Amino acid sequence: MAASTKGQACVVTGASRGIGRGIALQLCQAGATVYITGRHLDTLRVTAQEAQSRGGRCVPVVCDSSQESQVQRLFEQVNEEQGRLDVLVNNAYAGIQTILNNTKKAFWESPASIWDDMNNVGLRGHYLCSVYGAQLMVPAGRGLIAVISAVAGLQYLFNVPYGVGKAACDRLAADCAQELQRYGVSYVSLWPGVVQTELLKEHVMKDNTEDPMFDLVGKGRIRGRFSSGETTELSGKYPNILSLSGKVLPSCDLARRYGFRDVDGSPVQDYLSVSSVLSHTSSLGWLASYLPGFLRMPKWIMTLYTSKF
Repeated sequence: MAASTKGQACVVTGASRGIGRGIALQLCQAGATVYITGRHLDTLRVTAQEAQSRGGRCVPVVCDSSQESQVQRLFEQVNEEQGRLDVLVNNAYAGIQTILNNTKKAFWESPASIWDDMNNVGLRGHYLCSVYGAQLMVPAGRGLIAVISAVAGLQYLFNVPYGVGKAACDRLAADCAQELQRYGVSYVSLWPGVVQTELLKEHVMKDNTEDPMFDLVGKGRIRGRFSSGETTELSGKYPNILSLSGKVLPSCDLARRYGFRDVDGSPVQDYLSVSSVLSHTSSLGWLASYLPGFLRMPKWIMTLYTSKF
């Protein structure tokens, strides 16, 4: 995304920290004007200050993605001040604490409200932003919308509402792309791998078995992957992906396609390699260490494995 955004107007939701913050930094570094959203102005200002030190311009906007009126006002502000919108990144998410509060609970054992915690600031907010963002892009005949999703769209992870929401994000990208294709606007779903976010750093590096993250991800398994995980800025580094509209784009696939490394120079972890996939399978995990890293799991096999038919 950042490779071709000089002088463009961009919106990144949920950019106070984590992946959203990393994307905003990369877009500003590429010379874009970036509107970043979150619910707390003080943290947004910290991100904006760092982003502007890279170049470009960063505008913090307090916006709760679950409130349609605030989302609508955000895009009105962008239109009034820029007269255009070139890139929209749907990243805002507010379900992490709920995930931690409900580890090891089946869906019927958790409060029914967990659905809203997972998918209001998330799937619903992404749809709202897509509607108002597309209203600016379609008349101009250009633009890119990206939604940050995850491998949970393909297989069970954490809990039912989380996985359903991520699968719906992937479908959101595919179906919106279908309707946008005639207007020159692209829509993609991005799958980061294990990302070195502030939250993971805070929990993973602690030796506290009472920490709910211990049960959620398994400390022993996650620590090795975390140390070689992606930086938060990798998701903002991708080259021109307009031609990939409607696709689910794993970060490791994009790294292979364009031959690039992470922003810190490290290789991008290939979580679709056969060894990586097998390492998450209890019955076949022992095979992982014997397989070369260049062997990759064909995506059609993954699709068949999760097929409902």
